[in-house]
Amino acid sequence: MRTLGVDLAAATRKTAVAVLEWGKDSAELVHLALDVGDQEIVEIFGGAAMTGIDCPVGWPQALVPFLTGHLNFDAGPVLEHDGIEGRRLLAYRDTDRFVTGRTGLIPLSVSADRLAHPAMRCAVIQAKIAALHGPQPRDGSGRLAEVYPAASLKLWGLAARGYKGRGTSEAERLSVLLATLREQAPWLDLAGQEGRLAASDDLFDAVVASLTARAAAVRLTVPPDAAHAAAALTEGWIHLPSCSLDGLVGQRG
Repeated sequence: MRTLGVDLAAATRKTAVAVLEWGKDSAELVHLALDVGDQEIVEIFGGAAMTGIDCPVGWPQALVPFLTGHLNFDAGPVLEHDGIEGRRLLAYRDTDRFVTGRTGLIPLSVSADRLAHPAMRCAVIQAKIAALHGPQPRDGSGRLAEVYPAASLKLWGLAARGYKGRGTSEAERLSVLLATLREQAPWLDLAGQEGRLAASDDLFDAVVASLTARAAAVRLTVPPDAAHAAAALTEGWIHLPSCSLDGLVGQRG
């Protein structure tokens, strides 16, 4: 089995991918790249059993009628979101609230924060994938799952804060985080790419996304239950691992 992890940014320059090849009791990093365009992502998707993408795959359900109402001077759907609580429904998806409840982390808003631009690119990539491989359900039940590396790391007991950025302290935290990952997952062969991973949080997050894609592929993530299923199909669903790192190996697939 191969899993693809994508750390998606608005620009190709900050977009990273990582492909892991899974054996019975091990995994090997077989492809690692930065400055990745849409076409490369779509091509690698075709050869992967599961892709984990670190980017929202949809928007809050409430956002479309709100914007349509505003466009058409229809006050009803706009005034339904008067006040801070109403605006939160426009800013955050059902899955975002679920992740916060489970992990304490607050995902960035896809509609009201800097994730909006990458999410537009993600929608285009999903359309390109659909043209070649068929539409992928946004709840992750197909071959594309939304992932959140910071949440995966936290659930695996790894320090998930303060490693993003170009400062000295961020670089030190990333190096420690990478070393801890290697200690806790000795079965993971990084193929001599440790230096590149320690120098780029984008590449590192792509590896974490690929690890989480493995969890999704072997059904070791938290799926949407009946209360969340409908929203997950339209808004997307962040797949949180329900296993330890060691639980990723020794699985069929």
